[in-house]
Amino acid sequence: MPSSLSESQQWQESAAQGIPSLGIVETNSWTSAMVACDTMAKSARVAVVQAEWNDMLGAVIKVVGMPSDVSTAVEAGARAADSMKQLRSSVWLHRPDPDALRAIISPPEYNVLIEQSVVKQPVSESELMSNSSASGLALGFIETQGFTAVFEAIDTACKSAAVEVVGKEKLGGGYVTVVIRGDVAAVNAAVEAAKPKIEGLGKLIACHVIARPSPAALSLLPK
Repeated sequence: MPSSLSESQQWQESAAQGIPSLGIVETNSWTSAMVACDTMAKSARVAVVQAEWNDMLGAVIKVVGMPSDVSTAVEAGARAADSMKQLRSSVWLHRPDPDALRAIISPPEYNVLIEQSVVKQPVSESELMSNSSASGLALGFIETQGFTAVFEAIDTACKSAAVEVVGKEKLGGGYVTVVIRGDVAAVNAAVEAAKPKIEGLGKLIACHVIARPSPAALSLLPK
């Protein structure tokens, strides 16, 4: 999993020599992209290469693996995003061309307007192992268009159940997501309590709970 420009370049070179397939699922929100990522990782043996944002409110998850696994994963991830009415498109590429990978696998990029990276590299396996207890918990996502709405919602969520705020992600266009963590019952209760607080303050984009998140999903969480 690349975590720097040089590692991205190394991945491109190794991919050209033997990575069989690359899958892409593009969604209209960060929450649905994370749900797609988790679904792909749980449905087949694939590895997340990176996630990438664009300035049209889209989020892309890129995975690699054997052709049958990538095909299965992309289909599953696309279905998951589509069930949330957030699927934009999906595709899998068999033995991607080495030159094409220079455009597909992006170098680190920081967007000064939203003040965060728009190319997210998954954290290393060793970093995940240091916080291995997180995998046994649930993740909750509250995504709105409008900061006031998500701030009111997350305050209500934290007051309603024993949950921990993991971090915040911005997608541009006023889209902002707050991620919480806790046991499944607590996260479900917190997310359900937060939903009504969004009406009148902003637009609800997504509220979702991932039980027992995969290492792939955990590797893309805000730091």
